[in-house]
Amino acid sequence: MLTRMMEDAPLSLDSGGGGESLLIAGPPMTGKYTLMLRLLAEAGDRGILITTGDSAEQARADYADVAGVAPESVGVVDCVSRQRGGDLLDDELVRYASSPKNITDIGMKFTDLYEAFRETEGSVAVGINSLSELLMYLDPQDVYQFVRVLTRQTEDEGWTTIAVINSTMHDEQTLHTMYEPFDTVINTREEDGARELRVRNRTQAATAWTTF
Repeated sequence: MLTRMMEDAPLSLDSGGGGESLLIAGPPMTGKYTLMLRLLAEAGDRGILITTGDSAEQARADYADVAGVAPESVGVVDCVSRQRGGDLLDDELVRYASSPKNITDIGMKFTDLYEAFRETEGSVAVGINSLSELLMYLDPQDVYQFVRVLTRQTEDEGWTTIAVINSTMHDEQTLHTMYEPFDTVINTREEDGARELRVRNRTQAATAWTTF
């Protein structure tokens, strides 16, 4: 049911049941975003992305390139384009939140897509890139509550949720607050020019660091 990222299969998700939630935490330039996309593509036939730094167009292109799907099939909650001055209207699978500061609006936009994707066949994976952008504007408890509600929604549907956080931007208390809603934390690092990860969950000790 949980992620299997041991040394013999470091990027394998168990397909039985779904409903996992994972947080990828690491310093900048350690492959967090790419890893999130790879795991999302493995976990779901379709994807929903909540993007706090890139436009919907860019996020769709990134996911489609990794997953091998049509960009227009990817659902996106775009939290930045309207803040940057774009005069944009929601369409069938893209919702534009007013800004990364408005967590209520982001939640409502996600719920719109959640309801739409519930009516489709096949598994769905949800990505959040990134919690650090939200924490630049919001209290950690507000972000925690948002993630808690979202992961409960997706767990009820058997969907996988994967979020990203920059571990060097936040103090230990904030990081541990963000860890709490997730079943699994994947740490990333760069060691001697190689990107490595380790996996920790609520019931097992951390795995050894392994390249990915």
